[in-house]
Parts: sequence; structure tokens; C-alpha cells
Amino acid sequence: MTRMIVETASGITLVGGGPVSARDLKLALKLAPVSVAADGGADRMLAAGQRPGVIIGDLDSLSDQARRTVAPANLYHIPDQSSTDFDKALRSLSAPFILALGFSGGRSDHALAVLNSLVRHSRQPCLVLGPKDVSFALPAGRFEIALRPGDLFSLFPFARVCAQSEGLEWPLDPHVFAPDGFIGTSNRVTARRVRLQMAGNGMVAILPRARLRQAIAALSLSPRG
Repeated sequence: MTRMIVETASGITLVGGGPVSARDLKLALKLAPVSVAADGGADRMLAAGQRPGVIIGDLDSLSDQARRTVAPANLYHIPDQSSTDFDKALRSLSAPFILALGFSGGRSDHALAVLNSLVRHSRQPCLVLGPKDVSFALPAGRFEIALRPGDLFSLFPFARVCAQSEGLEWPLDPHVFAPDGFIGTSNRVTARRVRLQMAGNGMVAILPRARLRQAIAALSLSPRG
């Protein structure tokens, strides 16, 4: 059983080693005040004027300066080379939601690994904030979110999954989605509320980053199986 390193009733800001602006970090910490760095994400936090509360990872990218910013009890070395630092952190955290920065906008293989971890750990709501969008794994069952007509609403499956929808220009049913088959990118919102009924796990949603707060609210209210 995975050990929970941080369990909190507040949102968690999880910072990775990719680019992170001081502005984005300040926004994230306002929404999710508990801070966790994944390995070299601690250096990104320091560069943006913030100190990490906890550092998790294999610690091969962590500078000595960043290592000294936390007490030894808040430094968690997980020497598992078969998983990414994002995955190590995600499976070790429990919160109403996690807001992840510094995990997008870099290498394509890193981005795919992040989305893979979102789906595999979909019981823990996590939103990955990118330069232009926000990504998260949709829970199985009913999902409802307040958006604006005209908003982009993209879906990409990491497994075979079916879904029903209300409020999208191109309805999701009767399609069977699959990573090597039908996908749902570049759909558009047509109503004030989008309602989905997901037949299973495996779907990632991608929304404009201007809808971050709406996505947090919707995920926090959604049941997790």
C-alpha cells in the first residue's frame, strides 16, 4: 500500500522542474496553499520567491541549496526509477485537489508521462496547469461543469471508453473513444453547463486555463470510485 506523505483538507500546489512563473505560482498557492515540490521543482519554487513545504522524488535533480531549505523530516527520497517524480508525488498525496505546475510546456515524452499518471491515479483529482490550458482526468460516472458557450473542450482517451454529453457542439455518444481510434479534441461548448456521463476511467479533459477555477470546483464535487 502506498504511503501517504501529505494528507490535507486544503488544496495542494505541486511544482515540477519545468518552467514556472512567479505569477502562476502565486495564483496556485492562493487556490491551493499547501506546497509540495517534486524533486527539482524545489529549485523552481525558490527561483519564484517561494519555499517548498515538502520535497518528494528520487532527488537526482535537486540542488544542495534547495535541499537545505526544508527540514530533513520534510525531504522524502523515493528511489524508484520505474516512475517519474510526478507519479511518485501524485500517489503520495491526498487532498481535495492538486494543482500541478512545471509539468507541461517541455518535452513531449514528459507531457505524455504526466497525462498517463493523471489517468492511473484518477482517484486523486489533479489539474495540470499549462501556458494556455488546464488538463485533468475525468472521473467515471457523472461530471458537470459551468463553462461559457464557445469555450474549447478537448478530450483525449488513454483507454477504450464511452460517454454521453450535453452542452457540446459534437455529442460524445455513440462513439467509442480509444487512443488508437476515435478521439475528441477541439470540441466546443454550446451551453452554460456541460454534463458528461463517463462509462469508465481513462479520459483526459483539456480546457482553457481561464476556466481553472470552474474545473477545480467541478472536480472537487465529483464522486471518485
